[in-house]
Amino acid sequence: MLPTDRDAQALDNKAKKTRIQAINEKKIMEAATEVFAHYGYRGATLDQIASKADMSKPNLLYYFNSKDALYRHVLRRIYDIWLEPLRGLDVGQDPEKELSHYIDQKIEHSRRYPLASKVWANEIIGGAPVLKPLLETDLQATVKRKSRVLRTWMRQGKISRFDAEHFLFMIWTTTQHYADFSAQIACVTHKTIEDERFYMQVKKNVKKILLHGIFE
Repeated sequence: MLPTDRDAQALDNKAKKTRIQAINEKKIMEAATEVFAHYGYRGATLDQIASKADMSKPNLLYYFNSKDALYRHVLRRIYDIWLEPLRGLDVGQDPEKELSHYIDQKIEHSRRYPLASKVWANEIIGGAPVLKPLLETDLQATVKRKSRVLRTWMRQGKISRFDAEHFLFMIWTTTQHYADFSAQIACVTHKTIEDERFYMQVKKNVKKILLHGIFE
């Protein structure tokens, strides 16, 4: 049986609703990230987030039924963005190019998602009450896999020997510093990574310093 005009209209309405839902969810996520970054989980309110998203609180609650649910959704999105570059580290590629690209991506994330980085940092500093189960499972497994990549390059003589996990911690700390402590950097240099020239200097120097000790 061929679809009727009514069927076609119903499908069109469903597609429009899905698009509107996607737009509204994006607005809510961006607003929530900003509010959580500025006020923390405890200080943030759904009224603040709804106002920032330019919608009513009941409308917001249609998409996320509580502040906790919204916070968890925001953290999961940040986690996926944060971890994506590490997941791409490929043992079959040239290690210098791979690690240089990884550091570039981490610095770019600090530039593109500074508020998300602050939300992440606040959660971790607070003991990771929401993220801890994910960090102890998925992140731990990912770090183990990628540490094996680094150790394989060591055995192949492509990089010098060092503790793989501590090296990854150093990359995270250094690159995320430019988002989480941007105010401190601005006070010292009168610049942030929003400044294109300073951004390029950051990428050049962070890679030079972090990679110098492993490529002999």
